[in-house]
Amino acid sequence: MNKGPVDSARVPRFAGPATFARLPRLDEVGRADVAVVGVPFDSGVSYRPGARFGPAAVREASRLLRPYHPALDVSPFERAQVVDAGDIVANPYHIEEAIESVEAGAAALDARLVTIGGDHTIALPLLRDAARRHGPVALLHFDAHLDTWDTYFGAEYTHGTPFRRAVEEGLLDTEALSHVGIRGPLYGKKDLDEDRRLGFGIVTAADVLRRGVDEVVDALRQRIGDRPLYVSVDIDVLDPAHAPGTGTPEAGGLTSRELLEILRGLAGGNLIGADVVEVAPAYDHAEITSVAASHVAYDLVSLLALQEYK
Repeated sequence: MNKGPVDSARVPRFAGPATFARLPRLDEVGRADVAVVGVPFDSGVSYRPGARFGPAAVREASRLLRPYHPALDVSPFERAQVVDAGDIVANPYHIEEAIESVEAGAAALDARLVTIGGDHTIALPLLRDAARRHGPVALLHFDAHLDTWDTYFGAEYTHGTPFRRAVEEGLLDTEALSHVGIRGPLYGKKDLDEDRRLGFGIVTAADVLRRGVDEVVDALRQRIGDRPLYVSVDIDVLDPAHAPGTGTPEAGGLTSRELLEILRGLAGGNLIGADVVEVAPAYDHAEITSVAASHVAYDLVSLLALQEYK
C-alpha cells in the first residue's frame, strides 16, 4: 500500500512538513514510482535572478493540493508511490559542475521525476538522464522563449541554450520536438530559422488563442506519437498576469487554464519525466506564480501516476 500525504483532517494544511503536497520524504518510504525533486540553482539566468528559491516556494504553495484529480479521474498518490526526494545540490559558482551534479542526482533516483527548478539550465542534465534511460526522447517545451540559442557572452551552458545542447548531444528525437507558448521579440529572424533547423515545431501563444486547446493538443499528440516524452515547463509560458514571479516575463502569454488543459490532453501518452522551472518568488504577488507552478507540477505527477507500475 502506498503512503500518501499528511491527512489534512488531522493536521491543518498550514502546519506539518513542508514537502510537495505534504507527501512523505523518500527516506521515510524507501522507494518511489514518482519523485518530486528540487534543484535550487539559478546561475544560468540572463536577466532577473531568484529562481534558486523556486523549489521552496512551490512546495509551500502546494500545501492546498488535494489527493484526487477530478479532471484526470485519478488519485495519484494511491495509484503510485509519490515522494518528495528533497533537493539536488548544485554548485552556484560553477555551471558545468552544477550540470554534472544535477545529472548524477537524477541518475541516483530510481523513479520518474518531476523536477522543480531553478532556472532552465537544469533541463539539459535532466534530459541527459532521461536519454540514458529511454534513448532519445520527444520533447514538449512550454515557454515564452525558444531556449535554443547558441551562447550568451560566449557561455554554452545557460538557461537560454539547453535545448540546442540537447539536440547536439543526441538526447532528443528530432522528429518530435515542439515549443508551445512562444511569443515576444527575438534577436532576429535567424533565431526562428536556426530553431527550425534543429527540428522544432512552434505553437505560439497566439496559436493557442486562435486554434483552441483541443486542436493544439491533437496536433501535439500526432507529432509525439507513442515516443517516450519529456515535458519541460518554464513558468513564463504563462502571461505575467498569471505568473509575475519569473525572471524574463513576456506579455501575451497563456492562461493557467490553457496550460493545465493542454497538459491534461496528454493523458494516455508515454510521459517519462518533466520539470517546472523559472519560478522566482521575489517577484511574485500573493503566491500567484508559485500556486500556478504547484498545480502544473501536480498535473504532471498525476499524468505520471497514470502510467503502469509494478
